[in-house]
Amino acid sequence: MRLPPIACAAATLAVLAAIGSAPAAPPLAAEAAPASRTLAYGPDPMQALDYWPGPRANAPLVVFVHGGGWKWGDKQMMDGSAKLEHWRALGYAVASVNYRLVPEARVEEQAADIAAALAFLRQRAAQLGFDGTRIALVGHSAGAHLVALVGTDPAYLAGAGLSLADIAGIVALDGAAYDVPAQMDEGPRVMQGTYRQAFGTDPARQAQLSPMHHAAAPNVDEFLILHVQRQDGTRQSQQFAEALRRGGSRVTIQGLAGEGLRGHAQINRQLGEPDYPATATVDAFLAQVLG
Repeated sequence: MRLPPIACAAATLAVLAAIGSAPAAPPLAAEAAPASRTLAYGPDPMQALDYWPGPRANAPLVVFVHGGGWKWGDKQMMDGSAKLEHWRALGYAVASVNYRLVPEARVEEQAADIAAALAFLRQRAAQLGFDGTRIALVGHSAGAHLVALVGTDPAYLAGAGLSLADIAGIVALDGAAYDVPAQMDEGPRVMQGTYRQAFGTDPARQAQLSPMHHAAAPNVDEFLILHVQRQDGTRQSQQFAEALRRGGSRVTIQGLAGEGLRGHAQINRQLGEPDYPATATVDAFLAQVLG
C-alpha cells in the first residue's frame, strides 16, 4: 500500500530519529563527563541549554545545535554521545542548545534562539569557566541550516548584542537547506511537507531564510561543511561553500561515505568516534579556529 506524502515524510523522519539520535595539543586523558548544568537562556521552557565544563579552566567552548526537521529533537541527544566525551577529552567545554520548535515557533525565532543562547553563554563565560572569545558553533541537519543562517545573516547575532566576529568558526554537518527555494523545487518529494511547514510558500521568505542568499560578506570567517552521499545535500553543500568563498570566508568542504538518510544519521551518531573519518576533520578545524 502506498502511504500518502505526509505519512511518508513522518515515517522517514521517524527512521532518522531511531537511527541516530587535528587538535592543537594531544588529547587529555579521557574521563567521564560530569553531570551537565541545565540553564535557561529565555522565558520559554524550550529556551534552555545543557552545559558541561571543560576539563581545565578557560577552555574554548563548542556549542552544538541538534537537528530534527525544525520540529523535533532535543539537547539531551548530546548526553552520552561520542561527541561529548571526545570534545571534552580535547579540552573543550560543551553546550547543547534547545530552541523553540515548529509549528509553535517560526524558523526566524529558532535562529534568534541560537543567537540568544550564544549571548547568554558569552555573558557568563567567567562564571562558567570557559573562554568567551573562543566559541565554535556546530549543527547537524536542521541545526546545520540554523548555524549557517546565524553565521551569514548578521541580524540574528546583532539582535542578541553580538557580532559575526564573536563566533570563531562554524561546522555544518550534512545540511540540505542552505538554499531553501532550490530545495523546495529540487529536494526529495518525501520531505516537501517538512519544508513547507518550516519555510512556508512565500519565495521571498524562503530566500530570507536561506544562508546561500546571505553568503556575500559579511559572514563568519571560518566554515567547515561536511556532507554524506545525498544528492541534495552534496549539491547544496558545494554551492554554499562556493558562495561563502566568493564572500571572503575561508571554507573547508569534505564529502564522506554514507548513503542517503542512513548516512545522514551516521554523521551525527558517530562523530567523535576515533575511527569515523569526520572526527579527525572536525578536530583539525576546531584546533585551527579555537587555538
